[in-house]
Amino acid sequence: MQLNPEFIIADEQKLREHYAQPNKMVLQKQIDHIDSYARQLIASSSFVVISTVGENGMDCSPKGGDAGFVVVEDEKTLLLPDLPGNNRLDGIRNLLNNPTIGLLFLIPGWSEAFRVNGTAQISVDPKLCQRFNVQENAARSVLVINVEEAFIHCGRAVTFGGLWNAERHIDPKSLPSIMEIVRAHIALSQADSQA
Repeated sequence: MQLNPEFIIADEQKLREHYAQPNKMVLQKQIDHIDSYARQLIASSSFVVISTVGENGMDCSPKGGDAGFVVVEDEKTLLLPDLPGNNRLDGIRNLLNNPTIGLLFLIPGWSEAFRVNGTAQISVDPKLCQRFNVQENAARSVLVINVEEAFIHCGRAVTFGGLWNAERHIDPKSLPSIMEIVRAHIALSQADSQA
């Protein structure tokens, strides 16, 4: 696709000329710690997307568990266990080069989201990992997240997307299976590597 350079925004001044200034309340709702409301929201969340940036760019990784699987250790610290999975380690590996992390918490049935930004370290302390024992398996590691920003995000995107609206849910049978997609993408990767 060929883009017309005349319509490309490449600096903050042009961006601000194109968009209205945010409402003061939107800026003032941001805090630098986990308060009692934030604690309640995180304890109710069973799904979070973590965003990290590394040498090869950005990664957004979904994480899920029982409500409250991300633990508020104190007002400046969150603990996010990494349970056994596919071992790609995209987001965790990024933290080795850049500790910056963003978290987007979702609570099933609630349209708003809760956001936390900060920095993270990867701990493999056996005592800490054992605190997150699931089906007799300790966490492989725990992200120890230093909270720098925390704020609620309005539910417009979740509402527009109909995320919790059962009437808008797609019948999973209408989509290809995970194995169909994996096989197709492996074939494409192999073809690319042989080219």
